[in-house]
Amino acid sequence: MAAVNPTSAFPAAPESPKTVQAASGASNAASVAKRLQSELMSLMMSPPAAGITAFPESDSDLTYWVGRLEGAEGTVYEGHTYAISLRFPPEYPYKAPTVRFESTCYHPNVDLHGNICLDILKEKWSPALSVSTILVSLQSLLGEPNNASPLNVEAADLWDDAEKFKVELAKHYKPLEDDE
Repeated sequence: MAAVNPTSAFPAAPESPKTVQAASGASNAASVAKRLQSELMSLMMSPPAAGITAFPESDSDLTYWVGRLEGAEGTVYEGHTYAISLRFPPEYPYKAPTVRFESTCYHPNVDLHGNICLDILKEKWSPALSVSTILVSLQSLLGEPNNASPLNVEAADLWDDAEKFKVELAKHYKPLEDDE
């Protein structure tokens, strides 16, 4: 007769929901970190456009990035530089990051708190999009606002009169300090 291992006759105890959740969260955090590291390398190796930068604020937290965005040539924002922030949720890339202007940006699709109305950051978000895509889209948005969905109605109303818009833009624009 063969020897029987008494512990093999009983099924393994199920893992507690907290244990499963913690393991799942750690796995998710690792995949988010891996994705963000990959995107950072892509940005460093081939920047998506002139005047766009974004990097993690610290080496210890890949989920909070800061960046700069220059207005594109030939737009009313040419010569202006803005500070932005990107906060990546634990569900990234399946959920869009929260992106804000940290410096004042007078624009039809940016409110007084720096919140941005951009479809790819809301209902048109896709995991196929990246930090590079977001940055290029933001730079493009500066010169081509969506006046059908304004967060700043005053700016939207002025947009079609370039001279009046430039005057108002100049009142609100504050150049960044080198250490910002």
